[in-house]
Amino acid sequence: MSNDEYDSPWKEAIETYFQECIEFFFPVAAEGIDWKRGYTFLDKELQQVVRDAELGQRFVDKLVQVWRRNGEERWVLVHLEVQSNEETNFAQRMSVYHYRLFDRYNRSIASLAILGDDRPTWKPNQFSDELWGCEVKFKFPIVKLLEYSQQWTELEASSNPFATVVMAHLKAKETRQNDQERKRWKLDLTKRLYEKGYQREDIINLFRFIDWVMRLPEELENSFWQEVTQYEEEKKMPYITSVETRAIEQGKIEGKIEGKIEGLIEGIEMGLELKFGSEGLTILAEISQIQNLEILRAIVTSIKTVNNLEELRQIYQ
Repeated sequence: MSNDEYDSPWKEAIETYFQECIEFFFPVAAEGIDWKRGYTFLDKELQQVVRDAELGQRFVDKLVQVWRRNGEERWVLVHLEVQSNEETNFAQRMSVYHYRLFDRYNRSIASLAILGDDRPTWKPNQFSDELWGCEVKFKFPIVKLLEYSQQWTELEASSNPFATVVMAHLKAKETRQNDQERKRWKLDLTKRLYEKGYQREDIINLFRFIDWVMRLPEELENSFWQEVTQYEEEKKMPYITSVETRAIEQGKIEGKIEGKIEGLIEGIEMGLELKFGSEGLTILAEISQIQNLEILRAIVTSIKTVNNLEELRQIYQ
């Protein structure tokens, strides 16, 4: 599964279960937050701060305004990294985001990173720079999803929604070359939602994540749904196979394509503005008319290498 296919389900999970995410991965931070006062996502503000920081590919970046238990207002930058390969300047990028946010808002920032890559030894948690006795060091907490594979019993016992998210993420990566095994785990994780006693809304939300990252070939997908339907009938809980939910599933292929197109165009918009400033957005209207995924992906790739907008136009005209 490519990185962009992990992006959307993780983004949705964090937005739906932000408190549970922090409690699961960063308990020290969670303990310091006054959850009763709520929190606010500041995605637009984050984009304004980092829009000119062309420091590698970004995935799920979240800036969230929270309140500390001592009554102070604080900002939390949650950077979710879900790429398969290590990124050499990741720690530098986290440092850049941190000081730009501090410079803009003059507030303490907590930068937190979740790493979903495949390399066990890649654990970038600090950036430093030194010249002639002048030294700057930036350290930030990270969690490595791969390490949770050694805590499977604890994951199964946990009722935190992000235990399910982590299990699905790990098994999606583990079964990339084995569709039969993926189907078995997809079914097991889906049944677990009922066994943990989640409410209907949570079962549907978490199943969306499982279904999104653990895609199956059509034949196995149909077999999976038959077994899920039988299981729900036995449980008398037709949650994810309800009429409205199943109707959504039947239209999923079209929806995924539309979602990809929308996501690619959003990425192109950001890339154009980063590379060419406001001038780059002048061709966004014509690009938005393109419905071919391969052409849109080619545009995304080419933005980094073209020298001007006319060169970019040649990619899709």
